[in-house]
Amino acid sequence: MNLPEQKRNYEKNPVIEMKGMEKEAFQSYENILEELKSKKDSLNKKKTVMVLDYYHGVDEKEVYENLVSKTGAVKLINIADYKLSEEYLSDELKREITEDRVFGVLSVRTIEEFFDMKKIEELKKEINEISEGLVVVYGIGAGLIEGDILVYADMARWEIQQRFRRKELDNWGAGNFDEDVLKKYKRAFFIEWRVLDRHKKGLFQKLDYLLDTNIKNDPKMVKGDAFRAALTQAVNQPFRLVPFFDPGVWGGQWMKEVCGLDKNQEQYAWCFDGVPEENSLKLKYGDIVVEIPSIDLVFYKPVELLGDKVHARFGTEFPIRFDFLDTMGGGNLSLQVHPLTEYIQSKFGMHYTQDESYYMLDSGDDGSVYLGTKTGVNPDELIEEFRKAQRGEGAFPDEKYINKFPAKKHDHFLIPAGTIHCSGKNAMILEISATPYIFTFKLWDWGRVGLDGLPRPIHIEHGKENIQYNRNTEWVEENLINRIEKIDEGDGFREERTGLHEREFIETRRHWFSKKVLHNTYGLVNMLNLVEGEEAIIESPENKFEPYIVHYAETFIIPANVGEYTIRPYGNSAGKEIATIKAFVRV
Repeated sequence: MNLPEQKRNYEKNPVIEMKGMEKEAFQSYENILEELKSKKDSLNKKKTVMVLDYYHGVDEKEVYENLVSKTGAVKLINIADYKLSEEYLSDELKREITEDRVFGVLSVRTIEEFFDMKKIEELKKEINEISEGLVVVYGIGAGLIEGDILVYADMARWEIQQRFRRKELDNWGAGNFDEDVLKKYKRAFFIEWRVLDRHKKGLFQKLDYLLDTNIKNDPKMVKGDAFRAALTQAVNQPFRLVPFFDPGVWGGQWMKEVCGLDKNQEQYAWCFDGVPEENSLKLKYGDIVVEIPSIDLVFYKPVELLGDKVHARFGTEFPIRFDFLDTMGGGNLSLQVHPLTEYIQSKFGMHYTQDESYYMLDSGDDGSVYLGTKTGVNPDELIEEFRKAQRGEGAFPDEKYINKFPAKKHDHFLIPAGTIHCSGKNAMILEISATPYIFTFKLWDWGRVGLDGLPRPIHIEHGKENIQYNRNTEWVEENLINRIEKIDEGDGFREERTGLHEREFIETRRHWFSKKVLHNTYGLVNMLNLVEGEEAIIESPENKFEPYIVHYAETFIIPANVGEYTIRPYGNSAGKEIATIKAFVRV
């Protein structure tokens, strides 16, 4: 690869800095306890009820030993004692959990369905009868009890996944610490996160403090008003999410070099660089950095972030995601297909599907993309070949059935749902897609097992219901590869439409520029990546936000609220031609 040294300035820990709020955050259990005591004393009440609600994944033992047990409460109440039994819940949730290793059904349940609400009502009466002192109610769902002080302990989803992998964490009360991590993730994705997100949304305006325990034994806490102020600031400026990188069986070396990752790690496969459901945000108050799930911003300020039209269509979901797939020096991704809209709706309860595209950030001389079936393929024959390969009766003959196209830097391959596809080796992909990222039907994985030593899940039966055979060689060449159209050109810039396909709701525009370029959100959230050039600076023509610098390969978000903004080459890129790619929802 031998990339220029000056391009290795990728920022792995972006923050949103809150100026003038240096005293609004606290670090260490000792300082947090002191602040909570001060808050209690300031209420000057004979009896105070403090509620500590948790997102699933918080280390309840750590928080109990270091915080709850040291509050000096006259009564401690663990809300888990009022939860319905796991035996009962497992039976009730069978339809959502399913027997599948990967796929469940999105739950529409509320948190009240997980508790014995008659006992909760009795608990409220019991608390009311206490005449003085501090009463502390703690645990997942503690916010069902109204209190005088509300602390919410949130947790980044990526950290939840790490705790699953390390077998430190079970599903909510399930005791399944040693279960297959994919099954634990499935139950969290389809049930726990849906239920707890609905519960959390109702607490944002009420909470007095947000507690961050993502780093073990290094807690940070921020006052509720300062937390809400940060989210309000975020939707009025450009910002980045905190990326995370993960190894995989097909992983490569590009991200390790360009993004400055751990050289001791054998390879990295994925990076979620712009996925609000999975990434986090870091809010900086003086020297204290509080990490929160970035989905909190979508929940709290959806119209300002997404824009009115996108919010009307998607609600409190961020519909676009940017991520990296690195096979440079690695292997092929699994051959796969994504479900059609009607299929994902009827089988999994998701209202839109994973349309996507591969934008080539980089490519080796032999880089390639597999896309669509070859003209004349017999569907029954193809499916039987997938089944034979899955039974171990030889490798799937991909060259007979699947198109393979050469891929070079800055190519753009469009992948509407129902199209068989995967990246070949020696490709560095910026994947621009709709957000339902878990719904991938693997058809063939080149005979590999996962890093855990287990066979990777294959879903041929799901796949065969979704493969669109009219997406053959000629159709793919005409409709899905480099559909680049010049939109505008002027002094020092040109704008190109690069996709996506008409079946996909995302529009992508590439700007090549050597001078300042004017953009406008037009009331729609914009997600961008600097795909060429070392640095660029984003500015507000009306000085609505402070200038914001981005580096090569960094994904950044421009909230709908921003309106007009400019981007120009900066630093060592000044005067040079650089490029961004921008995605937004077609309306």
